[in-house]
Amino acid sequence: MKKKEIKILLVDDEQDILEIVGYNLAQEGYQIVTAINGKEAVLKAKKELPHLIIMDVMMPEMDGIEACEHIRKIPELSNVIVAFLTARSEDYSQVAGFEAGADDYIAKPIKPKVLVSKVKALLRRLKDDETKSDVLTVGNIEVNREEYKIIQGGKEIVLPRKEFELFYLLASKPGKVFKREEILDKVWGNEVVVGGRTIDVHIRKLREKIGDDLFKTIKGVGYKLEV
Repeated sequence: MKKKEIKILLVDDEQDILEIVGYNLAQEGYQIVTAINGKEAVLKAKKELPHLIIMDVMMPEMDGIEACEHIRKIPELSNVIVAFLTARSEDYSQVAGFEAGADDYIAKPIKPKVLVSKVKALLRRLKDDETKSDVLTVGNIEVNREEYKIIQGGKEIVLPRKEFELFYLLASKPGKVFKREEILDKVWGNEVVVGGRTIDVHIRKLREKIGDDLFKTIKGVGYKLEV
């Protein structure tokens, strides 16, 4: 996919942030759309169908966490990449962001060139998605990468993008023992820095949604949750 075909939605209540970030990304050739709060972000996302959303957390009317939760419930936005760009760097805030369905959590302040590099790393997943096989079958479980769907016995299980990627990785090699570093590299990308707690959150949410029986069917994975 060419840069000029990629659409990025920037969401921040500070106009100078929108201008600076928007300018640097536009210089790279991306299409830029902006919103000034979470409520407008949800509406713009539904209308524009961006490939990437970069969003602040603390905003009026609707904050970024709530907006992300709303966006993740919109079927046509199931594949959108969501990254928080925020001054909130506390652990609990990051955990809340990932639990809401975010793919990355970037702390302000950040130099424009570094942010552009992070954006490029996130967008590489679009290319990776195009090269991966569309359907994976393990027993009576069918994993459709193109539609981001999991089907078991005719029943559909819907997961946010990152939880789906994690499930797909585990299901691609049943019984394989995955190390933390490998999970971070395969699911988040080695250019994106996230903490080990991120894996714990996603594993826990994945088990809650698909159930232990289904998880064990594809697991056999040497990954233990930290409690």
